[in-house]
Amino acid sequence: PRVELAWAMKAHQHAQVYFNLISSVDPKFLNLTKVDDQIYSEFRRTFRDLKIDVLDPEELKSEPAK
Repeated sequence: PRVELAWAMKAHQHAQVYFNLISSVDPKFLNLTKVDDQIYSEFRRTFRDLKIDVLDPEELKSEPAK
């Protein structure tokens, strides 16, 4: 139990650091990995018309989205 608690506390600390990082930087300038641009390009190639600013669950469940 002590190891699990220590791991959970460390994970929480890391989550807080990353949340503070992504909350304080304009997303246009935020790169979390070396391949962020490649991931985004592939995502956009696959999902050309998907609006990512606001995701509508009903739109994602629609027949054309599937």
